[in-house]
Amino acid sequence: MRARLLTSALTAAAAGLGFLGTRPDSAWYRSLDKPAWQPPSAAFPLVWTPLYGLVAWGTGWALERAEASPESGRRMIALTTADLAANAGWCWAFFVRRSPATGLGVIAGLDVLNLALLHEAARHDRAAAAALAPYVGWTAFATALNAAIWRRNR
Repeated sequence: MRARLLTSALTAAAAGLGFLGTRPDSAWYRSLDKPAWQPPSAAFPLVWTPLYGLVAWGTGWALERAEASPESGRRMIALTTADLAANAGWCWAFFVRRSPATGLGVIAGLDVLNLALLHEAARHDRAAAAALAPYVGWTAFATALNAAIWRRNR
C-alpha cells in the first residue's frame, strides 16, 4: 500500500507540474499549423486523467511486487521517477519554451523511458504492465503529433 501511495504522489506531482507548463490557449500554440487528426483540446484532460490513474496504480503495484528485491525496487522507483519527470518536462519544453523541436526531443526520451518502465513492470506483474500499456500507446501517439507539428512549423 505504501508503494501505491508513493507512486500516486509522484504521479500527482508530475500531473500538476505538467499542467502548470501547459498552455494550449496561448496565441503561440493557436498559431501553429496542426494536423487535421489532432484531437480537440477538450480530449486531452479526458484522456490524461485516467492515464495518470493507471500510471499511479500500475507503477505502485509493480513496485510492491519488486520490493521483495531491494535492487528491483530501486530500479522500479528510479524508472517511475525519471519517466514522470520527463512526462512533466515535455509540457515545459513544448509550451513554455515554445519549441516543438525541444518537445520532440523530450518526448522521444519519454518513449524510451516508457518502454523501460513497461518492461520493468512486466518483470514483476502482468496486470501492472497492462495498466501502463495505454499510457505507452497514448504517448506514442503524442510523439507522432509532436513530430507532425514540428514538421509543419519549421
